[in-house]
Amino acid sequence: MSSDTLIRIAVASRNGNSVAGHIGKCADWIVFETNIEGSDVNETERVSLPKHLLFHHYKDDVPHPLADCSAVIGASAGESFTSKMAKRGIEVVLTAESDPATAVADYLQNTLTPPKPRPIGSLICKLFDKGHDALS
Repeated sequence: MSSDTLIRIAVASRNGNSVAGHIGKCADWIVFETNIEGSDVNETERVSLPKHLLFHHYKDDVPHPLADCSAVIGASAGESFTSKMAKRGIEVVLTAESDPATAVADYLQNTLTPPKPRPIGSLICKLFDKGHDALS
């Protein structure tokens, strides 16, 4: 891959200012593009997904606006979400960093703050995912 190849990274952000949690249900995303070295990171667009394109509801039946992203960044996500995204070729990156641009820059430099532990939230996600998978 040449150094001028662009990669896209989407950050979940419900308010446009901070990194959101439970990213499988997040409608609002900030998309950044960078060259492969990560030396020039730019916000390129903001995407607001309708309900049928939220990752928790998405069925791979239509093109997805974030399908060309190499990674999605958020504060929390369940194992089922992470697994489904991996099958789509998208890495799920979780962090405690609250600033979207800083999260992308730190991810590219391998210095991203790890996510906060959330044992109760993780359990709820697992229960929700099991129920959701049973209905699918």
